[in-house]
Amino acid sequence: MKTKITELLGIAYPIIQGGMAWVAEYHLAAAVSEAGGLGIIGAGGAPASHVREQIQKTKELTKKPFGVNVMLMNPEADEIAKVIVEEGVSVVTTGAGNPGKYLAMWKEAGIKVIPVVASVALAKMMERAGVDAVIAEGTESGGHIGAATTMTLVPQVVDAVKIPVIAAGGIADGRGFAAAMMLGAEAVQMGTRFVVAKECIVHENYKKKILAAKDIDSEVTGTSHGHPVRQLRNNMTREYLKLEKAGAPFEELEHLTLGALRKAVVEGDTVNGTLMAGQIAGMIKEEMTCAEMIQEIMKQAESLLK
Repeated sequence: MKTKITELLGIAYPIIQGGMAWVAEYHLAAAVSEAGGLGIIGAGGAPASHVREQIQKTKELTKKPFGVNVMLMNPEADEIAKVIVEEGVSVVTTGAGNPGKYLAMWKEAGIKVIPVVASVALAKMMERAGVDAVIAEGTESGGHIGAATTMTLVPQVVDAVKIPVIAAGGIADGRGFAAAMMLGAEAVQMGTRFVVAKECIVHENYKKKILAAKDIDSEVTGTSHGHPVRQLRNNMTREYLKLEKAGAPFEELEHLTLGALRKAVVEGDTVNGTLMAGQIAGMIKEEMTCAEMIQEIMKQAESLLK
């Protein structure tokens, strides 16, 4: 399927894998790229040396384009930005901040820059700064979220900017893909669906939780201090929401989530870990390879779009 995004990034299908911290490492990124989408390494809070290693390992598994997601709040963001140039990565997606200070360096290196945005104002600001496309991410998505839904955000961003828009949040099958195209998107980004890919190295307990999730099983913590995070309900979220309701200070709440994502992803602690997942988790019922997922989504979407 040809769209502005497939042509911009040199990929076969307009499907981008979300740059999830601790989850999106080289096995998954390479598998998505090999399957014709765009695999992404999630730098998260990792040091620059780790990101370099991940890039090099991805290159060993695929010759196709892949990207790195830079969380701009990472203390080593400056170093990671340089590593991406040195290693010749073709695409960068960014979150949690403004990538403005790295744009000149990345553009000079021929890197395509695609920030995640949660509002029209931010999309317009990024377009003025000279980015290549934006990912309009709705509140349905897992992890750190904005307030607008994908259904309302995507068409408003599409109308507001001339650069291509990628839809994210609440997309896991061909129906969601087709709907995003109808809203004016040129591609979709999916995170939660890829967590249960056979190539994804997250702990089996985490995958099982997503596969068993119902429509009402995701919960948002952190709204009181302006850092809302969507995840699957468990002991930790219940405790967090109880403290948040009682007006606990940010430091106390932060202590509760310290290292909690790693606990879930690496150690398989589904009781006290942070099980980041979107509202779409209730629709995901089967573990597949990345190639099987992408083929199924494209086949369903193409028949619907006809």
